[in-house]
Amino acid sequence: MLRTVLLAALLLAPLAAGAQSLPKPAEFYFDEDASALRPIEVVRESGDAAVQRLLKVIERRPDSADAERLQLAHVAFAGGRAELGRRLYAEAQARIDRNHALWRALKWNWGWDLYRAGDAQGAFEQWRELALARGINASWMPPTFALALWTLGRKDEAVQWYAAAVRTEPAQWSTPARYAALLPHWRDEERATLAEVQRAWAANPPAWP
Repeated sequence: MLRTVLLAALLLAPLAAGAQSLPKPAEFYFDEDASALRPIEVVRESGDAAVQRLLKVIERRPDSADAERLQLAHVAFAGGRAELGRRLYAEAQARIDRNHALWRALKWNWGWDLYRAGDAQGAFEQWRELALARGINASWMPPTFALALWTLGRKDEAVQWYAAAVRTEPAQWSTPARYAALLPHWRDEERATLAEVQRAWAANPPAWP
């Protein structure tokens, strides 16, 4: 079935849920989360060449090609095939539990692919599950949740999360001046949205706690 779907959708063709809450932001977010913040890149090629190589690996060893399936899901989203991308991510997730080395990267990357496909709610849910799965205060959480919540219209919550970024690193987040360096993998429009959150924070900084 997987091979049929891939060949038909990728080679022949050029989970929504209700709003969910997060715990209130903590005071500081200094923890690294390197296992999440990494692209899943098995092959270096792009476009059709990447698809062909990934398909070959998946067909050769379908029970162990988890990273290849995840990269193919990302390629599908990048090519405008969001439904196929969702299906591939879901198939990979069914095989990968929270103890798997790829689980955190799966949730992180799936979230970004959903966000960039216009599904901010789906992205929020992926990142929310990632945030709640381990007792860490990762540095990615305040700006990422500020972005997602602002996009969802949950603006007061977004400002609260942005305030956590400023408390953690005031020299970095008090203005948008360093966004390009701090968020090199974000798109210009995503950094522009975060700048809206920053302006709302600057107009009325929330008190802690």
